Amino acid sequence: MPEGSAVQRMFSGIASRYDFANRVLSLGLCVGWREQLVAAAKAAQPKTVADLATGSGDVAFALRRDLPPDCTIVGYDFCEPMLELGRIRARKENIALEFRVGDCMSLPIATASQDVVTIAYGVRNFEDRAKGLGELRRILHPDGTLLILEFSQPNAWFLPFHFVHVRCVLPVLAGILTGDFGAYKYLGTSIAGFPDAAGLDAELKAAGFSKVCHKRMLFGTVALHQAQA
Repeated sequence: MPEGSAVQRMFSGIASRYDFANRVLSLGLCVGWREQLVAAAKAAQPKTVADLATGSGDVAFALRRDLPPDCTIVGYDFCEPMLELGRIRARKENIALEFRVGDCMSLPIATASQDVVTIAYGVRNFEDRAKGLGELRRILHPDGTLLILEFSQPNAWFLPFHFVHVRCVLPVLAGILTGDFGAYKYLGTSIAGFPDAAGLDAELKAAGFSKVCHKRMLFGTVALHQAQA
């Protein structure tokens, strides 16, 4: 697993260009994937939502847009420069959204306090995945909903194309867009070492979650996982 401090430094260095790079590199598809996560969160009718690994708040702002005003949404991340971008946007657009520092290895959130926990592209960066998944379960209400949007392993026929994209094409394009070639080289390595959707489901069950399921997208390269605490 990656060291948390190294990942933190990496994201701090690309904070201002991260969301833009994601849009370009995914050809805008990441917006549709995000909207599926938001729709699943809305269906749970939560009163409290913690958006973890929120970055500059891409998912948190989409949640705020679609969830009722009386639903409390807080974004947490361990990268302060990312969080500050979210705060600036919230102030500029007059959006009631709070951003707090929080590491998924030890979250500053009360036990059993959240109806829904969302995390997009963050589980892959956990320093200790079993510990992190345990933290996500700890902060959820009994029967609360966990939603994980994450890169996954593609269908066998698509694997060669996927390998070339994440190991060769993506780091070069991302380096041009962000000025940091190393950050997206790490991305390709982290995706290759991450379990497939069924494997992550098994880890969620081992962490004590129930009603675990997933939806695979774009030939399996991305998956939306849902589980109950």
